[in-house]
Amino acid sequence: MQNNKSLYEFDHPVSDEQILEAAAYIIAQKQFRHGALTCPKDSEEFLRHKLTLIEHEVFAVLFLDSQNRILEYKELFRGTINAASVYPREVVKEVLALNAASVILAHNHPSGVSTPSQADKLITTKLQQALNLIDVSILDHIIIGETSYSFAEHGLI
Repeated sequence: MQNNKSLYEFDHPVSDEQILEAAAYIIAQKQFRHGALTCPKDSEEFLRHKLTLIEHEVFAVLFLDSQNRILEYKELFRGTINAASVYPREVVKEVLALNAASVILAHNHPSGVSTPSQADKLITTKLQQALNLIDVSILDHIIIGETSYSFAEHGLI
């Protein structure tokens, strides 16, 4: 039997959040299958689907193995509409627990403006200092707004 209903005619429509979560899952599965994250655009695509529609700041980390494959994605800190408190100690604990070789930091700007603030730059530096002590590198810090901003692409990492 053929189903002739359009996407919007089903009894339980799918929300935008569910669609984006499914897209992020598919992207992650492709990364696991095809190997390592090789450029900031790979990471940005994955993170855009995770963080775009959130109406408060979320600070997340992609934990990577020595081949830059995703071990895990975790949203570690939740903030308000324009800030999130980030604690380097908690990031280090998660890195050690997952035995990650490197990380990609990410957070969203609900305002849509992806330009990093002075606080964004400062926490990146603090995290670099903390993770350097345990020989873990930060490959990038990506801010998701209406567009994406990559610290690596702008020479800040």
